[in-house]
Amino acid sequence: NSIPRSQKLAIAAGIGLLLGFIGLKGAGIVVAYPATFVTVGDLTAWPALLAAHGFVVMVVLDYKKLPGGLILAIILVTAIGIVLGIAAPPPRIVDMPPSLAPTLFALDLGGFFKLGLAMLLILAFSFLLVDLFDTAGTLIGLAHQARLLDADGNLPRLGRALIADSTATVFGSLIGTSTTTSYIESAAGIRAGGRTGLTAVVVALLFLLALVLAPVATSIPSFATAPAIFYVACIMTRAIAEIDWEDITEYVPAVITALAMPLTFSIATGIGLGFISYAAIKLLCGRHREVGPAVLLIAALFVIFFATK
Repeated sequence: NSIPRSQKLAIAAGIGLLLGFIGLKGAGIVVAYPATFVTVGDLTAWPALLAAHGFVVMVVLDYKKLPGGLILAIILVTAIGIVLGIAAPPPRIVDMPPSLAPTLFALDLGGFFKLGLAMLLILAFSFLLVDLFDTAGTLIGLAHQARLLDADGNLPRLGRALIADSTATVFGSLIGTSTTTSYIESAAGIRAGGRTGLTAVVVALLFLLALVLAPVATSIPSFATAPAIFYVACIMTRAIAEIDWEDITEYVPAVITALAMPLTFSIATGIGLGFISYAAIKLLCGRHREVGPAVLLIAALFVIFFATK
């Protein structure tokens, strides 16, 4: 709640830019390049062409308010990819999920506690800061898109959301999965109309079903889902228009936050650099009353975090 409004808008826009980068990368339109880090891919390749056409179809279907337009476009692009031979059809429809035995409770606590107190504190601090602000940034960005923020730009019952997220993170690590947390790709579901807890429950049940339908789910190529991610990116990035562009002490830190997220591929890093620049600029401009104690504390914590990385 202590995050300034301009930073909240920048977080939403930054997540949009990050999604846009992920979408372009998944479509093969943006690829790695040693000299400039990224460059344009082969725009004449089928994956890029199908992704571009799929994107246009999604925009048109969503404009016409067709329910499930994003899903229909993903299915259409996947089907064309299979026909062209650039996407493999599912080898089977259903399959038994893999056993959890190799990773279930496979914790090396002995090795962990051998690291020493100083290293343990650094690790705990790093994980806390990254997980907290990755989640906070994701929730703020998604809530802004879903129009769930209150008049002050705060997310009601944020504590419950953070408890659910942290519980899932711990549970996922115990069974050996990748981090179970709030994902920015949920913006696609919000765009399709999902706004309540019932949506989350239904999605969870569908994920259980996906355990046995994994062959079908994994056969969907990245160039089919990339258009949906990029389309949602376009929608979320518009939050940057609501920033006060007449106040340089507000929009400069906001731009830093928004640009740092895709360029560092980290929501938490973008928030950290934004908070540090926001506090520094406000203080040096003599507007210390606009910087609350929480903002100063978070900025200081991020300075320590970056210094110890």
